[in-house]
Order: sequence, then structure tokens, then C-alpha cells
Amino acid sequence: MTMRTHSLLLLPHATITVTLTFLILLSLSIPTQSEVITLTSDTFTDKVKEKDTAWFVKFCVPWCKHCKNLGSLWDDLGKAIEGEDEIEVGEVDCGTDKSVCSKVDIHSYPTFKVFYDGEEVARYQGSRDVESMKTFVVEEAEKAAAKAQLDSDKEL
Repeated sequence: MTMRTHSLLLLPHATITVTLTFLILLSLSIPTQSEVITLTSDTFTDKVKEKDTAWFVKFCVPWCKHCKNLGSLWDDLGKAIEGEDEIEVGEVDCGTDKSVCSKVDIHSYPTFKVFYDGEEVARYQGSRDVESMKTFVVEEAEKAAAKAQLDSDKEL
């Protein structure tokens, strides 16, 4: 076997090794995806109407200075909420989905609202930190779930 033939035999193995190493390093450098779901005019209504689910939604536009100043806050909140049952974190880009923002009466950015069973139940206006926002949405989700259960019991 000549040196040239031997090199060709190693090439596929070396390529696979290099590719795998690259993919492993790439996966380590990419931050994990949060649990923030992008809502659009096609998905918003169906998602926020999900039974027994609270949606905490951020409404923003890309050019808003205050939205940009949030940095990774919304993604961090999505990660913090990940373990909570029946609470979802979403976001709407009012620049591309104006109809959604008009429908839910958004006039300033960022705006944060909680929806439960398709209805707006609260608007967040507190501190812009993960713990305050998480506490707020958990409390609002519990109140909305209790009210929905009470309403359901009255119907029986």
C-alpha cells in the first residue's frame, strides 16, 4: 500500500472526527434555547386559547429602545418558567404582526400581558427582572385557574 492510498483511507475517518469535534464545540458555544414561543397572526389566537394554560406575552417592535434594553430578560424568563405547569412564555413582533397587536390593544412597547383561556387577565407593569416577572405570572395564572374552576362549577 502506498502512502497515497493510506492517506485516502484515513480521509473519511479524519473528516468524520473533525466534523464531530466541530459540532460538539459548536453546541457548547450556542446558548440553550429558552422556552419563549414566537406568536404570529396565524398562531396567536389558537395558542392563547389553549385550555387551562396561562400565556405571558411580550409585545415589542425591533426598533424600540426599551425593548432592546430588555436584553436577554425575556429568554431568561422563558428558561425560569420552563418548569412551571401550564404557563407559557410568548412574544409578538408588532412590527410584522400589527393585526395581533391592534386586536389586543397594544399602544406602547414593550407591553407584557397575561392571557388565560383566550382572555386577557392581567398586564404587567412591575420591575423588569426575572424573579419579579415570574412571581407575577405564577400568581396571575393561579388566580385565573381558580376563577375558571369556580366558573366551571357554577355551570354545573
